[in-house]
Amino acid sequence: MLKRVDIYILRKFLGTFIYAVVIMSVIIIIFDISEKLESFLKHHAPFKLIVEQYYINFIPYLVNLFSPLFTFISVVFFTSRMAARSEIISILGAGTSFWRLLYPYMVGAFLIAMMSLYLNHFLIPDANKIRLRFESTYVNGPSSNNSNNIHKQISPGVFIYMETFNNNMGYRFTMEHIKGEEMPYKLMAETIRWDSVTKHWTIFNYTIRKILADGTQKLTSGMVKDTALNLNPADFVERLDDVQAMNYKELNAYIDKKRMEGSTNIAAFQVEKDQRTAFPFATFILTIIGVSLSSRKVRGGTGLHVGVGLMIAFSFILFMQISTTFAAGGFISPVVSVWIPNFIYGIVAYFMLRMAPK
Repeated sequence: MLKRVDIYILRKFLGTFIYAVVIMSVIIIIFDISEKLESFLKHHAPFKLIVEQYYINFIPYLVNLFSPLFTFISVVFFTSRMAARSEIISILGAGTSFWRLLYPYMVGAFLIAMMSLYLNHFLIPDANKIRLRFESTYVNGPSSNNSNNIHKQISPGVFIYMETFNNNMGYRFTMEHIKGEEMPYKLMAETIRWDSVTKHWTIFNYTIRKILADGTQKLTSGMVKDTALNLNPADFVERLDDVQAMNYKELNAYIDKKRMEGSTNIAAFQVEKDQRTAFPFATFILTIIGVSLSSRKVRGGTGLHVGVGLMIAFSFILFMQISTTFAAGGFISPVVSVWIPNFIYGIVAYFMLRMAPK
């Protein structure tokens, strides 16, 4: 049960968090407008769409991206003010243990972490679909589907290769059917073209080699041939932006598909998935560090606590970025890379908690 002092601390916590979110969001949006204003004018973006499709969907992404930082700043700010006014001393002097004092903080961190989990896995991917579509139209322009040295498994035992794919045209195309250690079918073509109207592929200057049941080889050649392949030009371009627009179920299916195709970017996709769960749990760790840091009354006051707190928070975010970069490069496991900052700073939180005033 929440006591009156718990409600007081929880109200301060959530109120300061919302205030920090609003202030920081306004500042970041102002900088974002100044950066993208030229693109908006160049592509004649309607004001209504800028607000409804871009910034309405950009704000949840922004809030969730910095929610651990906002949480930490909020905890440090209002707790250090309570300490400066001797409120922490009064609460502890009234017989409340420091562990019991943490209870409303953990309730607030739980609410923020659960909100962040929901935003990460469900709401933000849907919002990103609209935001990224707006950016491709009015900010960055449409993305090209140019790729080189494409190797894919499009279905079990069926592999394709293209030397180059550019503007719906592929060059040096090969498709192989492999069964065990045998290759009973191989198609080679100089070029392959995607027809966006009929949604079919056409191959040019092709040769088909088949191994028949009796072991003989059959060769077929031709100039033009329509064919139905389980492929789409979008499959040749792997962008992290596309992954950011996928919810939990869609992302799992996408990773399974790319693993079957033999994609080299599986680690980056897995990092995106695991980070959506690991990052919200940093809220608990940073909350504990914030309380432990700012609950002691010091001569420097709130400014000293906020300064040290910002240094710790930004070091955590920097460490998270470095570790995920190592995972994307294949040096460590994606799961390890996204959870190791929580583990290390969890140890820091434990020792800071032991040194906090009791």
